[in-house]
Order: sequence, then C-alpha cells, then structure tokens
Amino acid sequence: MTSTDTPGGGSRAAITACVIVATLMQALDTTIANVALPYMQGSISASQDQIDWVLTSYIAVAAIMMPLTGFFSARFGLKRVFLVSIAGFTLASMLCGMAQSLTQIVLFRMLQGACGAALVPLSQSVLFTIYPKERHGFAMALFGFGVMVGPVLGPVLGGWLTENYSWRYVFYINLPIGLLDLLAMIAFLPDPKPEGGEKLDWLGFGTLSVAIASMQILLDRGEIKDWLSSGEIIIESIVCCSALYLFFVHMFTAERPFVRPALFRDRNFAAGVILIAIVGLTYYASLALQPPYLQVLMGYPVVTAGLVMGPRGIGTMASMLVVGRLTSRLDMRLLLAIGLGLTAWSFYAMTGWTTDVSASQIVGVTVVQGIGLGFLFVPLSAAALSTLPAENRTNGAGLFNLARNIGSSVGISVVNALITRNTQINHADISQHVTAVNRAFENPAIAHFWNPMTAAGRAALDEVITRQAQIIAYLDDYKLLLIATLAVIPLLAVFKRSGSSGAESTVVID
Repeated sequence: MTSTDTPGGGSRAAITACVIVATLMQALDTTIANVALPYMQGSISASQDQIDWVLTSYIAVAAIMMPLTGFFSARFGLKRVFLVSIAGFTLASMLCGMAQSLTQIVLFRMLQGACGAALVPLSQSVLFTIYPKERHGFAMALFGFGVMVGPVLGPVLGGWLTENYSWRYVFYINLPIGLLDLLAMIAFLPDPKPEGGEKLDWLGFGTLSVAIASMQILLDRGEIKDWLSSGEIIIESIVCCSALYLFFVHMFTAERPFVRPALFRDRNFAAGVILIAIVGLTYYASLALQPPYLQVLMGYPVVTAGLVMGPRGIGTMASMLVVGRLTSRLDMRLLLAIGLGLTAWSFYAMTGWTTDVSASQIVGVTVVQGIGLGFLFVPLSAAALSTLPAENRTNGAGLFNLARNIGSSVGISVVNALITRNTQINHADISQHVTAVNRAFENPAIAHFWNPMTAAGRAALDEVITRQAQIIAYLDDYKLLLIATLAVIPLLAVFKRSGSSGAESTVVID
C-alpha cells in the first residue's frame, strides 16, 4: 500500500473528495432554503409559522435517523448505505423542487433529511479510518469544511438561485452534484464486508424518535398555541417527557441498548456531545436570524443578503486550514477557548446592531464568527471521537451529530418563538409612551407624518413601533446566544489535556 492508498484500498485523495462533497451537500441544505422562504411562502400559500417547517422538519428527521447509521452500516455495509443515502437524498431534492403544496414540500424535506442523515457520520467515520491518528486533526478540518461551510454558503447560493431562477432551484442544484458524487463513490469507495449480526434496539430507537419529534412539534407550535394554556401543547409535553423517561430507563437496563452508556464513560466524548449541541444551537440559530433581519428590517435584496452573509464562510475555511495544522501542536482546550471567545465576541457585537449598521460592519463581525467556528469544530470533532475505540466510532459519530442537529432544530425554533413573543411585548411597552400628549408631537415635522389624531398617522406610528419592537427582539435573541456561548466555557475543564504529538499536519491531501 502506498502513501496515497487507504487501508482498505483506493485513493485517499479521491475518497476524501467524495465524502466531503457528500457532507457539503447535506449541510448545504440546512440553510440554502433560508433566504428563499419568503418566495416559497407566497408560492405555496403558507403562513410564517408554517413555512418554518421547511427548515425544522429537515433537521429534526435527520436528527432522528442519524443514530441508525451505525446499525445500517454494520448490517448492510458502509458503501451500500452510503450509495443508498446519496441516491435517496438526490431523489428527495428533486421532489422538493417539484412540490406544489406545503404538505408535499414538508414531506419531501422529511424524506431528504432521512436519506441524508447517514452522510455526515459515515463521512466522519471514513476519514478517521483512511487517515492515521496523527492526522485526525487535519481530517476533521477537511470534514469541517463541508459541515460548517455548507450552511454558510447556503444563503449565498440560495439567494442567487432564487433571484435569477426560482426557489425550486435551491433543491434542483443537488441533482448534478448528487449524481456525480454517486458515480465517484461507486468507483473509489472501498467495499468492506458488513459485520452482520447487529440487531436494532427498536424500543430505544422508537422512544428516542418520539421524544425528538414531539419536542420539535412542541417548540414549533408552542408560540402559536400560547404554550401550556393549550391542551395540544400539554399533551405534546407529556408525550415528550414520557418517551424520554422510557428511553433513559431502557438505555441503562437493556443488554444492548440503542445508545450505549459505555460511550459516555469517555469524558472527552461526553463533554464533546454537550458542547457540539450548544455550538449547533448558537450557529444555526444565528444563521436563521440573519436573513429576515437583513431582508425585512434592513431592506436588503435577497442576493445582497446572501452576499453579506457569505464572508462568514471565508473566515471558517481559513481558520479550519490553520487549526488543522495546530491540533497536533497545541492543547485542544486552548483552541476551543479561542473559538468560544471569538464566537462570544461576535454575538456581543450583534447585540449593538441597529438598522443603520453598515454592510462592512456586518461582514466584519460575521467573519470573526466564522473564524471562531473553525476553532471550535475541528478540535472538538477530533477530541470527541478520536479517543473512542474504532468499533464504536460510527455510533459515536452518529450521536455526536445527533446532538448537533438537536441543538440546531431547538435553536431555530426557540429564537423564532422569542422573536414573535418579544416583538409583541416590546410593542406594548413602546406604545405606552406614544400618546397624543407626548411633547414630541409638537414638532411639526413629526406631527406631519405620525399624527396620532389621524388614521393615517396612527398607521404610520404603528409601523414604526413594530419595526423598533422587532429590532429589540432580535437583539434579545443575540444576547441569549451570547449567554449560551459563555455558559459552556467551564466545560473545557472536563476535557483531557492534549499536548503536542510531534506529528506534522500538512495542508496537502496525500
């Protein structure tokens, strides 16, 4: 075997390219539809709360199906599962583009999430297998390129396709990519024999799936139904808590449970799962907040909004290449601390944004945030999974990415619910100070446009108040993301100390 070959045969460079493209395609679809949502909403006659399901249904189903990756790869073989996942994901993308109603597009997005769920953990497992241990940091930098850069490039590509063609092309774009990657996988990916004999813990999988699904429905519909004042939300809460209780009882009592507690005896893996959930929450929540802020409040066209968000990916790509070289030389906890610090600073800067913030300021802050993400994801993936035994790595990768997906879906649902609620609260607070006896209306210029004594003046005033209330609601969300980022910093003390291995990581694929 040459330096360019993998342990199972085949070109390391070709296999790496294949799995990165698969990861990029799956990750891209978590956000590519963000900037197209207003266009989709009008096309399929959906309300604001309904259209959010286009995002959360995909993420939630992917989260449910991701832990099955280990079972499927052991039962049917890694290559076969990979090929079926890519083919199914590509087909589901085509169906999403052809959808004619909200029900159809949500169902096809769920199918897309189910088929694409295995792509990320399988890609991660393949890279860990074909690269030696001293180059795992570099391998995770390549993997992180797809996982973290995909969601950043999504709004840019989605905005351009929507503006120049149609929102349907944000899904059709996967067809040529998926077909080419499928053919490359058939040609280059080794086909190890399946282990066989693996049995699925249906009770564990079922209770976990019910818990995740009911929690997602609860979070998406809670604001509409006024939370626990609604019988539906109470039922969904009871179902979620009951399913979680059964899942944990079964996990600790069954002989071979769906999620094996032994994985969490590795403190790096346990801490990594918690930290990646928070990273997913803050990262995807901020990506979901920015398109409507830029398009609705700042009046940016869809393409401009995508371009303003795009440079974040440049920061992420640059930092991942640097961090890939540093993971074997510096303590992983230092790299994570730098990542959390940069991310926290970016959210702190966002809490001071107004509609007067310049595009250059937005780009500067988001580039710093992108750099922080690179410093977080690469060492975190390497630290959480590299200490697991090889036979548990695919299962571990599935759970690791399950935590990221759950954090993402929860984050998107929570910040959207808080936007709606806080806008109403802020509107009521501001309105108390807008009365006919307010001395500001003595100014003729103000009274001309916002005269509270006329219907047109009151309508104009309400529009201004709503706008200000929304701005404050967005700033409150950014404060929440800042607090969540700062809250996990003490978790770094749990990770084992990692020192220099003396191994050289290079930015050239063997």
